[in-house]
Amino acid sequence: MGVQLSPYRRYDPNVNPSLTNEFATVGYRGHSMIHGEFEPTVPAGTYTADQLDRVFPSMGIAVRRNADESVTLVIPLVSAFGNPDLLEQVGEAPILESLSEREYKNDEQIDNSLRSVLFQVPRPDAEDPASCGQPVISPSCFAGVTDLGADDIQRGRDHGMPSYNALRRAYGLAPAQSFTDITDESTDQFPTDTRINAKDPIDDPAILDFVALQDAQGNPITPGSEEAGEEAVVGVRRTSLAARLKAIYGDVDNVDAFVGMVSEAHVPGADMGPLQLAIWKRQFAALRDGDRFYYETDPKLKVIENVYGITYRHTLSELINLNTGAEVAPNVFEAG
Repeated sequence: MGVQLSPYRRYDPNVNPSLTNEFATVGYRGHSMIHGEFEPTVPAGTYTADQLDRVFPSMGIAVRRNADESVTLVIPLVSAFGNPDLLEQVGEAPILESLSEREYKNDEQIDNSLRSVLFQVPRPDAEDPASCGQPVISPSCFAGVTDLGADDIQRGRDHGMPSYNALRRAYGLAPAQSFTDITDESTDQFPTDTRINAKDPIDDPAILDFVALQDAQGNPITPGSEEAGEEAVVGVRRTSLAARLKAIYGDVDNVDAFVGMVSEAHVPGADMGPLQLAIWKRQFAALRDGDRFYYETDPKLKVIENVYGITYRHTLSELINLNTGAEVAPNVFEAG
């Protein structure tokens, strides 16, 4: 994520290591990075015919048989959420290996699976209450859905978070003077476009149309294509984010802290804007410096390493391999 802390010195009893309201309520909410599905691929024979033909489909999982006889499971997030049986059915190694799929950029765009599917509101008068406890459920079970992006905004209001600019001041950052200050775009005006309702553009879905997409190497991708859903990492919409923010908030001082934070242009070398980066740096430094049991304070670590040859310096990739046998990239946080 690009968070660089100053070198560790020693435990500081004057530092409070607890989570701040600002971090838990605003800064920690990186929901835009979550992919709506994951796709473990395994050799033929890994699963039984019953699993492929009955068990997985009953969980809402699509089974894809590939030309090389391998099998790919397309697991939507809603089928995995709150479903611990899935780990046993699919297996630890295939799930961990599948998580190497590229996630989304940390920004203001949240996958529809989190906004329209994941958090469903049950109906008290459901036709078949017993079926409503299963991962795949009839639409008759639900009165509606909860939008996680809207929840993130409302959470800040419920917790008494200050405005975006007020929170920037609290973290030693200069307040934004305009909407383009937040997004680092050239304009906060809607374009003159016959496809956009000039009278009421903010309620016209056309303002969200993608006009250009690129993959991680900068190659163009056709909007609406299959590659667009999997490979696109850069998207250019018909309108600027600054224009949409201005139409909603009117004044830059009215912007919610969460909305302004995820709308910021990223700091070079980080996957965060200035406010989120400042929140994370302060929080993780406090978690480290104010913890008297922080592992680097233990003088026996060096003794154990010298006597037994055992070190605590294992990467997450090594831990996955040691526990599951799965072969993953040396840095599991970087997509190939």
